[in-house]
Amino acid sequence: MAKTQKNSARTLTVCAMFCAIAFALTTLAHFVLPPLFPAAAWLKYDPKDVILAIGALLLGPLPALAITVVTSVLETLTYSDTGWIGLVMNIVASGAFILPGALLYYKRRTLTMAVTGLLSGVLLMTGMMLLWNVFLTPIYMGMPREAVVDMLVPVFLPFNMIKGALNAAITLILYKPLTKALRSAKLMPASEGNASGKGTTLRMMLIALAILAVCAVVLLILNGKL
Repeated sequence: MAKTQKNSARTLTVCAMFCAIAFALTTLAHFVLPPLFPAAAWLKYDPKDVILAIGALLLGPLPALAITVVTSVLETLTYSDTGWIGLVMNIVASGAFILPGALLYYKRRTLTMAVTGLLSGVLLMTGMMLLWNVFLTPIYMGMPREAVVDMLVPVFLPFNMIKGALNAAITLILYKPLTKALRSAKLMPASEGNASGKGTTLRMMLIALAILAVCAVVLLILNGKL
């Protein structure tokens, strides 16, 4: 019983820490980071999904969803001006991104499962956001649906793909250092399973750098700089 209570307290502590970091990152990005596409300045990169994805890989789907909901509610109650539609959008987008990785990595803790889950999350999140934009963006932005449909392929599709890919790559880069820090603070068990070792860490870094390079090239092309 005492061990169970200790594990629950440890999980709650990690969840609270992830909520704080995710909220700080999304707030900073909202006010500081420039848009990925200057032609669509209202679409801004949001790095909070990196923290949510790491939480999903470490803790599993349910704690990760709890962190997602809390962070989205905090965003809605503070600076966001998109109301309940924006709240639902944030939860759906982040949930779609993190859940495949959480489920696959929870089943089998290997690098292959982690990468497959993250990339599956990119595709699922992109698909969900395309549907979202078709049905709900005309309502909360006051735009004709035809205008939104015309932006699906040139704007919304590449934006969500690049945002998701960036977050997946940064998740792979930060996962091991953050895991090590949490272990040192005794907030995680001493061993996490098969996805460990210098070879795995190197492969994670190489995959992440490859994804970042592709994103950089695509962004340069889309912004007319290449």
